[in-house]
Amino acid sequence: MLNATEDRAKIFFWFGALMLFACFQSVRSPLIAAEREQQPMAGKLLVASEAMKDPRFFESVIYLVKHDADGTLGLIINRPLAHGPIDDLLKGFGAEATGSPSEITVHYGGPVSSRQGFLLHSEDKTVEGALKSPNGIAMTSDIKMIQAIANGTGPQQFLFALGYAGWAPGQLEDELKANSWFLVSADKSLIFGKHAGDKWRRALDKRRIRL
Repeated sequence: MLNATEDRAKIFFWFGALMLFACFQSVRSPLIAAEREQQPMAGKLLVASEAMKDPRFFESVIYLVKHDADGTLGLIINRPLAHGPIDDLLKGFGAEATGSPSEITVHYGGPVSSRQGFLLHSEDKTVEGALKSPNGIAMTSDIKMIQAIANGTGPQQFLFALGYAGWAPGQLEDELKANSWFLVSADKSLIFGKHAGDKWRRALDKRRIRL
């Protein structure tokens, strides 16, 4: 029998699952419907500086998936929200459980489209319509990828997030000039690593590494 803490955690996880199901069943987001020409910021890590004042981004590390004339899109990679069995998540999506013993973590990806789910993953497994970025990383909102992960045929590395971080054209450049952020090179071990509490410090340590 679950104790009160476990019961609240399960309710939270299922609430997130049901909310995400509605998002995955909707039409693909136009933000990831087609690949666009990538500029140098895409594929980098955007790291909140010690001077960051916005509480939404305090000590955040963001993988920049897209940066072009339309603006910038990224996912926060160090803000886990809930953790539970992947089969429970699939049931919340209305999909058939696979009997998988695996668990999955839902992250806070950013303040924009907070009811939209995104899967950041390695490119060893992709689906049509995925937005590909440098470093062999892609992003999708297709439920088929969650199903593939559950049955063992999905990408080797992945991070599931709710919402994203977005900037209008030129906005992020202004914030970089204000020293709210800095850019560092990205690597999969940091992006997909399990120890979220260490990612910001590890990203800070990369400042001395040339991009």
